Amino acid sequence: MNWGMNKTLEDLAVINYGKDYKANPVGDEVPIYGTGGIMGYTSMKLNTGPAILSGRKGSINNPLFIDGDFWNVDTIFCIKPKEGIDPKWLFYNFRNTDLSKLNEATGVPSVSASNLYKLKFNYFGVPQQKKIAQILSTCDTVLEQTEAAISKYQALKQGMLHDLFTRGIDVNTGHLRQSYKDAPELYKKTELGFVPREWEVEKISKNSSLVTNGFVGVATPFYTDKENGIKYLFGTNVRADRLDFRDLRFVTKEFHQSKLKSNLKAGDMLTVQSGHIGTSAVIPEDFGEANCHALIITRFSLDIVNSNYISYYLNSALGIKGLEKLFIGSTIKHINTSDLAKHPVPLPNITEQHTVVDKLKKIDKKIHTEQQTLAKYSQLKAGLMQDLLSGAVGVERLLNKTEN
Repeated sequence: MNWGMNKTLEDLAVINYGKDYKANPVGDEVPIYGTGGIMGYTSMKLNTGPAILSGRKGSINNPLFIDGDFWNVDTIFCIKPKEGIDPKWLFYNFRNTDLSKLNEATGVPSVSASNLYKLKFNYFGVPQQKKIAQILSTCDTVLEQTEAAISKYQALKQGMLHDLFTRGIDVNTGHLRQSYKDAPELYKKTELGFVPREWEVEKISKNSSLVTNGFVGVATPFYTDKENGIKYLFGTNVRADRLDFRDLRFVTKEFHQSKLKSNLKAGDMLTVQSGHIGTSAVIPEDFGEANCHALIITRFSLDIVNSNYISYYLNSALGIKGLEKLFIGSTIKHINTSDLAKHPVPLPNITEQHTVVDKLKKIDKKIHTEQQTLAKYSQLKAGLMQDLLSGAVGVERLLNKTEN
């Protein structure tokens, strides 16, 4: 068997050009593909899968695998594997290749068929091709299922946010109150619209002992390493209801101690002033010492207000709609501390706040778990793709396992 031999794309497939679709008859059966994906539908096919679509102009590094009938426009090539070549195996070779290196233009990226034909892939016999394709396709299935689960939970959370901040939880039953439409007597009209009668609508500043800015000034922070430093948070570290540590910086203890105004405590709510304005997150327990730059710090009376409740509200569609009225600036928009302090929020009693937060944290935990799974399998697939397609590991052994 010809295992591990390099072959060019010209040995493995035929490249067909696309055509303009504007004169095509209207229809909804045959998808029309450009470099960005489906552009529309027609009733006329130009090609039939299985095939690989690879950009000729524009997005040249985003190959697509297509089954069934389709029409490809003139900015994207249709690549048809020759007899004895597994289409999915060839597709994964494309996914494992940096096609942007074939760019021949200084403006809009473009690649020629002649250059595509010169691509070299590590060739295996058909049984090995099929096994490699099967393994990588299984990874793709898991990734697609995980992405679908994340989307489902995120949509569920959006619906929960609306219901929880307009109807709340009846702590006696543990369920949502009846809606205003079904039980208007349970609600009262406020500046935020109808809210449950038991709730108050209060300014953020009413129940906070401190609403201020994180340190803003011309003084340059004294940065240091993680082992000797204090966490120093920026707007890039604050995401909706969570902190992002991928670009976390650290300052010296001396700098931290000289900026007492922006020393952070567990339960403090941080709100971004410019950039993704109004996005909020809360400092968790056991976070340790930390400081911040150009973030609004809101320190609540925690026996009256659950900081996470306010953060969830500000990050919800209802909260964002209210915050947008506070944005100022013509070029770079931002929000003032004083305006946020005066911003009204719907406020149930502390027991109901805790109940709302618990429900939202549970759905957040599910989303986080699925996101971790997605990252794990994405990394696994990347490693498998490199190893299997290069022939570095496993192809003969995997084939022998299936034959025995």
